[in-house]
Amino acid sequence: MSIQIAGVHYQGLEKFFNVLAKNYRKENDKWWRNPKTGKKISNPNRDQKLLLIVGEIIEAHEGLRKGTMDKHLPHRKTECVELADALIRMLDYIGEYHPDFGEALVEKLEYNKTREDHTRESRLAPGGKKF
Repeated sequence: MSIQIAGVHYQGLEKFFNVLAKNYRKENDKWWRNPKTGKKISNPNRDQKLLLIVGEIIEAHEGLRKGTMDKHLPHRKTECVELADALIRMLDYIGEYHPDFGEALVEKLEYNKTREDHTRESRLAPGGKKF
C-alpha cells in the first residue's frame, strides 16, 4: 500500500511497522519471561504495560517543562530520550498484541485526511479542536 504524507509517498509503511514491532518484541523478550524460571509469563499485565508507556510520556513532559538533559545520555535532552523509551515500550507492546498494527496505522492516517474536524475551518470554529 502506498500512502502520501506531507507530499512524500511511502510504499510499504504498514509492513515496515509490522516488521519493526515484531523484531523489537523478539529483541526485548526477556521482559516477557519469569526471571527465575525463564518461562514466558502466561498472563502479563497489559494495563501495566500501557501505563508504562504513559509514564515515559509524562517523563518526557517533565524534561520539556524543566529543560533538562538526560541522566543516562547527557548529550541528549530528557524529552527526546523519554520519547524514545515510550516508542520502545510501544513497539514491544504492539509486537506482542497487534501484528497488524501497520495496516491500522495506514488506515488511520488515510482516515484522518478526510476528517472534517481536522480542517482549519473546524479548528477555528467555536468549540473546535485547538490542539
